[in-house]
Parts: sequence; C-alpha cells; structure tokens
Amino acid sequence: MPVRTLGRSGVPVTALGFGAAAIAGLYEEVGDDDAAATVEAAWDAGVRYFDTAPHYGLGRSERRLGAALRTRNRDSYTLSTKVGRVLDPYDGGGDDLAHGFAVPATHRRRWDFSADGVRRSLEDSLTRLGTDRVDLVLLHDPDEHEEQVFREAYPALEELRSQGMVRAIGAGMNQSLMLTRFLTDTDVDAVLCAGRYTLLEQGALETLLPAAVAAGRSVIVGGVFNSGLLADPAPGATYDYAPASGEVLRRAERLREATEAHGVPLRRAALRFPFGHPAVASVLVGARSADQVRDAVAQYRGHLPGALWDGLRARGLLGGGVPAPGGYGA
Repeated sequence: MPVRTLGRSGVPVTALGFGAAAIAGLYEEVGDDDAAATVEAAWDAGVRYFDTAPHYGLGRSERRLGAALRTRNRDSYTLSTKVGRVLDPYDGGGDDLAHGFAVPATHRRRWDFSADGVRRSLEDSLTRLGTDRVDLVLLHDPDEHEEQVFREAYPALEELRSQGMVRAIGAGMNQSLMLTRFLTDTDVDAVLCAGRYTLLEQGALETLLPAAVAAGRSVIVGGVFNSGLLADPAPGATYDYAPASGEVLRRAERLREATEAHGVPLRRAALRFPFGHPAVASVLVGARSADQVRDAVAQYRGHLPGALWDGLRARGLLGGGVPAPGGYGA
C-alpha cells in the first residue's frame, strides 16, 4: 500500500488508514474478539496508520487498539490520537449512547484545551494505549473553543513536538474553515478533515486543500461515507451522524445510480474520490468487523473507469474543476 509523509514531519502514513471509532461500539456494541480481529485484518491488508481518540467509547477505542497492536514492532506503524476532551471517572451508571457509543458510562467527557489539559489528555491516552509515544496528536473538535485553542492548546502541542514527545501535530474537525486557519496561521504538520471532502460534498476544496498545498502540509480525510450514507444510501441512513434528509438521500441515490451505470459500487467511488487531490495523504476508514476491512481494501484497490467521473459531471453530480483519481488503487 502506498505510503505518504505528513507535511515536513517525516511521519509516514499508508494511503488507507484505520479509524478506530467503530471498534469502540459506535452506534452498536462490538465485542472484544471482533474488535481485535478487525485490527488484525487491517494489519494483514497492509494498513500501517491507525487513528483513535479518548472520545471514542470513553477510552475503549484506545484500550482496544493498544491491545491489538501491542505485539507489533512500534516502529512499524504510525499511531495518532487526539486531545481536547479529558475523561473523568463517573459511577452514576447508564450508557454512552447519547454520544453515539454503546458502552457503559464509566466516565464523563470534559472539554479542556488548556496547556495542562493537553498534557494530561496525552498522558492518559498513552496509559490506555499501553505505549510510550504516539506519532501524531490532533486537537479534537475545537469548534467552540477557538480563542483558547490558538492561545493555549496549540502552543502546548508545539512544545511537545519541540521536546520530541510527539513527531507531528495538527487538528481534526468536521469543518474546513478553522482547519484552514491552522494551515495558514500555525506550523501544524497535518489536519484531519472529516466529511467535508467527499463524493457528496467538496467544501474543503474552496480553501482548505489549496492552503495545504501552498503550505506544504498534508490533509487526512475522514468520513468519506458521510457517516454511512455513501456506503448504503437507503431510508434511515445517517449523514453527519443523524438521519439523512430526503434531499440529501436523493442526491446519494443519484450518485449510486451514476456509479453503478459504470459497473462501480458507490462505496468504491466514495472511498477513492479524495485521492484525486494532491494534498490528501491518507483516507481513514472506520470498520467494526474484519469483513468490513477486507471490503474497504478491495474497494480501494478496485478499478475505476475514467468515464465514471465524466458521467458524474454530465449528470451535474460533480463540478468540472473537481480533481478525480486514477483508475486503480495499489
């Protein structure tokens, strides 16, 4: 599988990365054995970039991912996690489904973008992961904390990088505007943009992706299926973690009709689409089972006829200036 480098950091990522939210019980419970088998399938397929966060399952994602990778040579893969939410112990019972995860509510999330909060969050993550280092640390969803993030959290990450505690730093969000500011106003190595550069919508193409190219930084793309809609556009499908509206669902259905007219599953076109832009270093794919991993890798490596993109443009489903990837993945 192709390997790219994040900005000027020297940190390598495989073109296809593993997003570890789903193995923490996103939407529905995932057993320990299934989670381990899912990570194993990704490894067997050549994936060597793994992304997680404390938010995912109240730390369960980090614990499971760390356990699954524990026997691997630490220098043979790239690991990223996130800061901004600190987990405080909670004994009130209940579950975490209000935040999307089918896990017991053993902790409560608390926003903390202070310098001390960044350091504590990272230390806690290292403990859960069972490792002495991560390669990339991302500020997680700082949308409502912009002033504090640029004043306190980002400088703390820069200090950790200068001390050699981490190799690369950045931010991960579901929007492109503030991520663009990170690229233009700071010295981040990469940003993770979820859901804003997909076959369904390309808002990141306006400012974020050009800014990354101009600055020599990298973009990691997440949410290529827009939280499920582009994997299977059917009534009840989710878009941005909520049921898709009728208008959005109809557009996804039109995309499926157009790709299938060229013999291409919609999920293949959606997975491969971001690689058409030179700023994109890696695409994260979440999976809750080994079969889902194997399907994602097969779609990544499958053929895409050039006429597919022309067909999408002819139907008004893709802009004329939107770059498209080549015919095959690796």
